[in-house]
Amino acid sequence: MAERILRHRNSRQAWRWQRKLIRYREIQKQIKANAPDILRSKNFNRTKEYIQHGNVTVNSHVMNVARYSIILSECLHISCSRRELIRGALLHDYFLYDWHIPDTENPHKLHGFYHPGVALRNAAKEYPLTERERDIIGKHMWPLTMVPPLCREAWIVTAADKWCSILETLHMRRGHGAILQKLREE
Repeated sequence: MAERILRHRNSRQAWRWQRKLIRYREIQKQIKANAPDILRSKNFNRTKEYIQHGNVTVNSHVMNVARYSIILSECLHISCSRRELIRGALLHDYFLYDWHIPDTENPHKLHGFYHPGVALRNAAKEYPLTERERDIIGKHMWPLTMVPPLCREAWIVTAADKWCSILETLHMRRGHGAILQKLREE
């Protein structure tokens, strides 16, 4: 597949594409190295079943946010704890329900306001969280959360989350087929 794509590109385009692919793989290695327990978790993998924005699953969204957080911190030369940045980004939407489907207990009308607290409670039950990770998860929806983030990592994840949400909502970034999978199951 990659060879076929490269045949239709000139050498400069192919070189750029290969650089992007190498960079993507480097970032994926950083994520895997800093959060193997999260990535293997049964509940974390359940996030592949829930839609976040457009046709993007919660799992794809948090992976995008983790990648963009790394890129943002590097491009702006912001020194921060890479491990806490990645782990907080992966767990920032760890609410474990489909907020598009109201249930009898919770209609999810104010999801944007209360899901950071739900995600923080769920994450704290499963993982030992540092104060920075708690700050990232609990305040990533600022200004909807009244108290602003207190650490650099939380500000970076907040900015990356907003950016990814815009791209996903406007369908400028596509998901990995969760909607197609749900349609096949019906």
